[in-house]
Parts: sequence; C-alpha cells; structure tokens
Amino acid sequence: MSLSDISQQLTFYGGIFLIFVGMFGNGMNVLIFSTIRSYRTNPSTFYFLVGSIDNILYIVINLISRIVATGDGTDLTRTSTVWCKMRPFFLTTPTLINLTCSCLATMDQFFITSKHVKIRRCSNIKWAHRIVLIFIIIWCLHAIPIFIFYEISPITQTCGNTNAIYGIYTTIYLLGLVTSIPVILMVFFGYLAYRNIHMTRNLNRQDADRQLMRMTLFQVLLNIVCIVPYGINNLYSLVTSGVSKGADRLQLEYFISTVLTLLTYGYFTGSCYMFWISSSRFRKATKDRICFWRKQNQINPLPTITYGRTAFEMKTQN
Repeated sequence: MSLSDISQQLTFYGGIFLIFVGMFGNGMNVLIFSTIRSYRTNPSTFYFLVGSIDNILYIVINLISRIVATGDGTDLTRTSTVWCKMRPFFLTTPTLINLTCSCLATMDQFFITSKHVKIRRCSNIKWAHRIVLIFIIIWCLHAIPIFIFYEISPITQTCGNTNAIYGIYTTIYLLGLVTSIPVILMVFFGYLAYRNIHMTRNLNRQDADRQLMRMTLFQVLLNIVCIVPYGINNLYSLVTSGVSKGADRLQLEYFISTVLTLLTYGYFTGSCYMFWISSSRFRKATKDRICFWRKQNQINPLPTITYGRTAFEMKTQN
C-alpha cells in the first residue's frame, strides 16, 4: 500500500473517529457552560461556550465534507462553484473565531487574576458579549475576498484562488493570524495570569479560579500541539515551493500534510477532554448531567407504541 493510499485511509477512518469524539465533547461543553450559572456568567467560560459551538459548526461542515471527498471521491468543490467559495469561507472564518475566543479567554484570566482593580474590571460578561459579536462580524467581512477570487479552474477542474496578491496574503494569514499571533498572545497572557495567581494570596485560596486557570492553560497547550506543526509545515511548503521534488518526496510530503491537517482537527475536537483533565469541577458537572439523564430515563421510560392487535389477540379477547 502506497503512502497516498495510507493517507486516504487515515483521513477517512481518522476523520470518522474525530467526528464522534468532537461532537460528543463539544456537545457536553455547550451543555455544561450554558446550564451552570457560575459558568454562564463568567467571561472566560462564555468564550469557551462560543468556541464549542464554533467547533461543532467547523466539524460538521469541513470534516464531513473532507471524509466524503476522500471516501467516494465526490469532491463538490470541483463541480459546484457555490461550494468552491463556501468551503474556504467555512475553513477560514470559524477557525479565526475559535482562535479569537481562545485568546480572549486567556486575556480574561489575566484580567481577573490581576491585583489591580481597574484591570479586573476589564473582565465583564457584557463586554464579552459585545467583543465576540464584533469579532464575528470582522472575521466574516475578512473572508469576503474568498467569494470574489475563488473559482473552479477550467483546465485542472480544481477549486482555488485566482488572484496572485490574495495568494500572498493567504500565506501571511496562515503563518500570522492562524499560527504565530494566537500562540504568542495565549502564551504571553497565560504566563501573566499564571504569575498573577501565584503572587496573589487571596487567589491561591480560591480553588475555582485555579481550576478555570488550568482549563485555560490546557487550551493554550492544545493550540500549540495541534496548530503550530501545521503552520511549520506551511512554512516549509512555502520555502521549498521552487525546489524540484521527486515522486517519493511528494508522496511523503502529502502524507505528512495529511497527518498534520488531521491534527488541526484535534484542536476543534479536543477542548472538552482538556477541560476534563484540568478541572475536577468540570468533571463533576459532566458526571452530574449524565447521571441526571439516566435517572430521567429510568423514571420516565419511553412509551411502547402498539399500532394494532393481531387476529389471534382479538379472537382470544372475544
């Protein structure tokens, strides 16, 4: 079996696994963060809630379409001009919204753990609602050029960018907005928040704040593990774009690119499990919700529906 075949199998079966894991995990995130008051009124967990909803959207649209294109060869980006424009939009915009929410959550932890009152006041749930709405609008507007410049090539029958200047910007976007800037911001504010929580005695006594801090730091770690290698691979592709490559090297690079692309989906599917690892309070809340469902099903079982009686039953009753 060639590396190309292995890449396709990995995309298909690995993608199916990530869909089930991601939908369950992000679904639990949405349930916990939206129903528990202490989470619902906290700016950091509000950012996590928006990020989890965004994760579900990203998985449903992008990962499923990728699996379908790999499984039966039905790539709609080659035949549908609308989908040729829509899929890059749904790859770009939810990614930026999610990374923005992760950065905002890390910054909020720095605000709330500061010993200065004015800085702590920057952690405000009403501001969080407005900031998220503003960034959603900004990133949607940012993707407008996709609808202008992406077309299906009449020669190669592939969907791609047709503008050279926007192609250069796409590289900058991948290396800057997706990889470097979010990681730098998360690491910087994560470090400041970590320092604050160890310098302030009152915060050291608040286990809930330390747990939320750990949840945020694990989210930063997930970003570094899943997104940074993809950015490095894109940088490598840019540097070696003018190099003549043999068939074996191209297959190897395609395989590595497939693995790292699937790894980026791990960022959109793994946040819930990072929260479980980092916070006992989150684990307890999840366990309570699952136990509540079980009790409800035991108390109110689904009714048995009888559509009619057989001739034997009617004869017996008569």
